[in-house]
Amino acid sequence: MCDKAKLYVYAENEKYHSDAQALAKRLQVECISDMSQTGCQVDGETGSQTDSKTAIQDLILLWGKEGLSLKCGKLSMRGDFTTMIPRVREGKWQHEMLVKASKLKNAQGKLTAIDATAGMGEDALLLAAAGYHVTMYEYDPIIAALLKDALRRAKKVPQLSEIVDRMQLVEDDSITAMSRMDETVDLIYLDPMFPTRQKSALIKKKFQLLQKIESPCMDEKELLEAAVKVRPKRIVVKRPAKGPYIAGKKPDFSFQGKAIRYDCFSFA
Repeated sequence: MCDKAKLYVYAENEKYHSDAQALAKRLQVECISDMSQTGCQVDGETGSQTDSKTAIQDLILLWGKEGLSLKCGKLSMRGDFTTMIPRVREGKWQHEMLVKASKLKNAQGKLTAIDATAGMGEDALLLAAAGYHVTMYEYDPIIAALLKDALRRAKKVPQLSEIVDRMQLVEDDSITAMSRMDETVDLIYLDPMFPTRQKSALIKKKFQLLQKIESPCMDEKELLEAAVKVRPKRIVVKRPAKGPYIAGKKPDFSFQGKAIRYDCFSFA
């Protein structure tokens, strides 16, 4: 989180107050019941601060009937895997470029994967739809809280429940975790954020909010080296279509799209 940013947890009503208090305690921030304590605006309730710069930076984790949302002024985001249902249906996920990049020849038995940069978990969902048992690492506690809530709600959706059962969230730094890992996995997926390359206005707004609490991965070399030490059968790296290779390392092969490229390092 940036130095001047303030984070609050707010319950939409009394029904969600205990959840909000527990989350605030875990994040070591204030759980508020009155929006006038902040410079934020949520559902028409406006804080009393007059410093516009401070108000823009105030963040709210809102517990409500739709689940957990992160809000800042007019920006808002909430984990929602239901938007991914059309992409993870049988006959659809097979055409996803990430799935193609992650397909291993002669793979048998239980497939395991690490998503070392989980974010909001959409790519991990695609891997899980393809049959991988995915361990997701997310070190930022706010993003992890949003992802955890998205998983909780997705388990109640018939089209998603079986898929998310193959997804496990670990709140930890993946570089540290991979460096001390003894067992191997079939696949490691890396997605260092590159918001300036995104063209979609919606995606830009999402990354604008994410960047208030989490910066793009700057130490790509350390991230790749930690993944290599695990010796998976394959490492897949998400990059901008015309972007540089991660840490300057040329992959064994790539899957190229119009906006995104998946670079693959094979160890099988």
